[in-house]
Amino acid sequence: MAQPKADIALIGLAVMGQNLILNMDSKGFIVCAFNRTVEKVDQFLANEAKGTKIIGAKSLEDMVAKLKTPRKVMLLVKAGFAVDEFVKKLLPLLEKGDIIIDGGNSQYTDTQRWCKELASTGIHYIGMGVSGGEDGARYGPSLMPGGHPAAWPHVKPIFQAISAKVNGEPCCDWVGEDGAGHFVKMVHNGIEYGDMQLICEAYHLMKDVLGMDQDEMAKVFDEWNKGELDSFLIEITRDILKFKDADGKHLLPKIRDAAGQKGTGKWTGISALEYGVPVTLIGEAVFARCLSALKEERVTASKSLPGSTLKFSGDKKQFLEHLRMALFASKIISYAQGFMLLREAAKDNKWNLNYGSIALMWRGGCIIRSVFLGNIKDAYTKNPQLSNLLLDPYFCERISTCQPSLRQVVAQAALLGVPVPAFSAALAFYDGYRANMLPANLLQAQRDYFGAHTYELLTKPGDFLHTNWTGHGGNVSASTYNK
Repeated sequence: MAQPKADIALIGLAVMGQNLILNMDSKGFIVCAFNRTVEKVDQFLANEAKGTKIIGAKSLEDMVAKLKTPRKVMLLVKAGFAVDEFVKKLLPLLEKGDIIIDGGNSQYTDTQRWCKELASTGIHYIGMGVSGGEDGARYGPSLMPGGHPAAWPHVKPIFQAISAKVNGEPCCDWVGEDGAGHFVKMVHNGIEYGDMQLICEAYHLMKDVLGMDQDEMAKVFDEWNKGELDSFLIEITRDILKFKDADGKHLLPKIRDAAGQKGTGKWTGISALEYGVPVTLIGEAVFARCLSALKEERVTASKSLPGSTLKFSGDKKQFLEHLRMALFASKIISYAQGFMLLREAAKDNKWNLNYGSIALMWRGGCIIRSVFLGNIKDAYTKNPQLSNLLLDPYFCERISTCQPSLRQVVAQAALLGVPVPAFSAALAFYDGYRANMLPANLLQAQRDYFGAHTYELLTKPGDFLHTNWTGHGGNVSASTYNK
């Protein structure tokens, strides 16, 4: 009897690829596995995939021949060159209506490029963000697909079946055209950077200001995880704090304090600058990792640069409550900034993003999953045109309640010499966003003084004026106001 053809092929048998294949198999789909190093296919079939319906391929030609039409080929390989090379090799083997899905952490501009290049061929392209790590890949990730819309009905049954579910709803839906899926995943990762940095700063304050031991801190994070901070990252922080090495001592203090990064947080910061959106908290989270990497320099500086000589003298329990509320307020601000970036990019790229649906996709399976995202979904369901999350009635009330605590935490940290760049950025953004008058009038006057960049009057917005500030300058102004 002839072997049944596969529903989808997946190229790339690293941990994420293998787990996604096993997930698809467990949901009843026939998957064809392929890897550039073909021996890895045989190893996978003989071990992890033993006893399953998963089939292997010895070449790309063999893989394509084993697929049902329209053929669906998913790439889980390194972003950039590797993706481009596989796409180029696949194109001669595919036909009109076939689908290529890039499930790696590619830059959204790469997906835009391939969507544009393949538009005339009839071969469809999807750039899909995948979040949740290896555990999510195996048992239910968050999936964010975007690209050629005609491809979605053909892959929807597979991806919604394997995705995480919240109240029975899949954490996977169509995001938008060309690079929308990968852009949403990039912003997700940027928010992840912010969340992680905020939690690290809370840990730093507990350890160095309050003098708490790790078991005490673990109990606090456990309590926080039962309330409005309930989230995957709070949960794993509790577990990390409790974890002991083989010698019976806590592992965390032994880990070198120099953080790595793969680039998606940096891309979020670059995109924020390109679109002119003040995504300051994520930017500070990226820079905090860069600063942590200067380990040797920091050790040298610690021996010669003085800090604060003050000691904490307040109420420990009260400060912990301030810290909890400051963390919640800062998370609200970080997500508000992330959704501001999504809105601006959607406007510029003509994407029709459903922000409530995006929040739902992040509600389960992914690294930033939390109960908090349900409130974000509700906010955008009630008002799809909401300009800023802070202006939603629920979030406005919560930030109003929590912002005094954020001030206490930032002030205490400054006085005691503990760096809290993410908390500080959250507070500065909040105060800047709520200010009806900022000192940018002076800044614009300075620009006009030295560069004739012009300015607007409060009484005449839209009219650009230039003043001869020195009496010996000219009356010719620069042609571009915003440069």
